[in-house]
Parts: sequence; C-alpha cells; structure tokens
Amino acid sequence: MKLEGRVALVTGSGRNIGRATVLKLASEGADVIVNVRSNEAEAQAVADEAAAMGVRSLAIVADVGDPAQVDRMMETAFAEFGRVDILINNAAIRPSKSFMELTMADWEQVRAVVLDGALNCTRQVVPAMVKNGFGRVLFLLGDGAFQGANERAHTSAAKMGLVGLARGLAKELAPHNIRVNLVSPGIIGTSREQTTYTPVALSQTPGPLGRLGSVDDIASACLFLVSEDSGFITGQTLHVNGGAGILG
Repeated sequence: MKLEGRVALVTGSGRNIGRATVLKLASEGADVIVNVRSNEAEAQAVADEAAAMGVRSLAIVADVGDPAQVDRMMETAFAEFGRVDILINNAAIRPSKSFMELTMADWEQVRAVVLDGALNCTRQVVPAMVKNGFGRVLFLLGDGAFQGANERAHTSAAKMGLVGLARGLAKELAPHNIRVNLVSPGIIGTSREQTTYTPVALSQTPGPLGRLGSVDDIASACLFLVSEDSGFITGQTLHVNGGAGILG
C-alpha cells in the first residue's frame, strides 16, 4: 500500500496505459480520478474497477485541451477529495500528417492536448501541492519523440516541449517536496497499436527483449516514479522501451 492516503488524477485514462495506471495506483491504496475526453461510460467502468479494490474513485469527462473544462474538472476533484497529490499527464492525440501538408490548425490541435493540456492540469494542482508540501507530477512522452517519425513532426515537437516543462518544474518545485518526471514508452501493445504503428514497425523486433511492451510495464514505471521508491529522482526521463536505443 505504497500510496495509501494519496489522491491521484490520471488524464486520458479510459483505456490502455491510462487505465492500467489508474488500476496500478489504486492497487497501492491511492484514491483515483479517471479522466476521459468524451466516453463517460468508459471512464465510469475504470472507476468502478478501482472502487472494487477498496479505494475512492471518481470519473470525470473533460477535454484537457480546453482550459474551461479543466477548470470544471479540478473544481469537481477538489470538492470530492480536497486535493490532488499525484498528477499523471497521459492524455494525447497522435494524428499523422506530412509536414508539407501541415496547417496551423493541425499544429494547434496537437499542441492544445499534448502540451497545453498538461500545462492546464499541472498549473491547477501545484498550488495545493506547494501548500501541502507534497506532490508528484508525471508526463507521458513516447520514444518516437526522440527518434522522430514520419508525418509526426507536430506530435514530436509537442511531446519534447514536455521535457523542457518537466525539467523546469523539477528545479523550481523541488524545495516543496514536489518531484516531476517523465515516462517515455517504446512500442506498446494497445488496442490502437495497428493504427498507431505501421505493419513494418510491428513486424520488427522492438528491442533486445524481443517483445512489445505492455500497458502494465508503463503503469509499473509510473508507480515507481510517484512512490517513495524513487525518492531521489526528479527531472528525469525513464525510457520504458525494452532496450531499444532512442536513436534507432
């Protein structure tokens, strides 16, 4: 029960990595807030799974790219739990489009969810974390951001923006016992893998371990970084990629 008495919010947690992370934190005693952009039934199903473990849970529909919706989500969360101790910024979109066809609207759509969304959520929880002298913030990346990917320049740029944000916050907030880190998954087997990765990529050996990663691999990394097992780690990026080099 490494997180007993803590409250955790995981954005984009109706399925895949987000869902697995909510359940991992709940299994260690954390009360959890499940966030989805639109599928309320999906969010409630995850919240019910968590509640069955004996913790409190709350499902909230909110688009993190919309500051007004984030405001409402945080008002609901604070009204229910009084604070958020752990924030895991997982929500993301990954549309493909060649750079030469990329419009400013495409760019802003990705930035709004990936980078601005993480900012919207983090700035809402940090004041209470500072007041309470405790906080854990994670940002989810993707090794594609470091390697580069065809037709994903806008996504890579937004994801790499999270690195700068996390490093700056790690230094600024460390005196308040707030640790900020990043998790960068490699190729993970999810319900979206066939649309996220090309058949060629899926057919290649992902790395020395010779398998796709699982959502539980990422959830376990998140648990490590928000628990006291990583008490001397902040401002770092943990690559969970089966040993695949980030340079290809």
